[in-house]
Amino acid sequence: MNQFHWSEATTQSPIFLVLVMCSVITMGVALERAAYYWKRRGNPDAIMTHILRGLKEGDAKQAAWACQNTPHPMGRTALQVLHSAGESDNVIEERLYITLNEEKLLLERNLVILATMAAAAPLIGLLGTVWGIMRAFHDMSIAGSAAPTIVAAGVAEALTTTAAGLIVAVPALLLYNHFARRMNVMLITAENHARNLRTSMNGVARTIERDAVRAA
Repeated sequence: MNQFHWSEATTQSPIFLVLVMCSVITMGVALERAAYYWKRRGNPDAIMTHILRGLKEGDAKQAAWACQNTPHPMGRTALQVLHSAGESDNVIEERLYITLNEEKLLLERNLVILATMAAAAPLIGLLGTVWGIMRAFHDMSIAGSAAPTIVAAGVAEALTTTAAGLIVAVPALLLYNHFARRMNVMLITAENHARNLRTSMNGVARTIERDAVRAA
């Protein structure tokens, strides 16, 4: 690698230049998604405890404020449950479903680029391999000789693009799996907390109704 000339490889092989561009795109998407997921991390367990405390104290505004000020997807889903108080179960389920899908769209934005790079980079590297072999045979036909010095450039180009394709594809695949898992964990956590909040709200409503009956 110390004797490898990146500028020369880029100018001689257009396939290698494409792979360099793919690596830059992969790095940019990975940094953007990492920053976004860091911004949306939050602490859903602590927020859920705060929301339930507000409901038990009869302070619905405090619970809604806690939902609005948490960046985690649980905030929006829990807020939908709070705003749907008194609605039918079908309406609540539909609103919860829509909110979770909207959050999924935000979380999986640009992840398809990582998946595409993971799948396409090895194929682009393979194209570079074929390109390099064709160049080696072309040089052999022009020189009329199969000396190693003649075919070395084409073979080196073929091996370089293959390695570069794998170097781009492996991190892209790992990053895609990492972000996809984080997305699933965040959405499942948001859904579970929203359903727990719904159950708690039903319990609080039944308690209030039972106390009113006893008071009457």
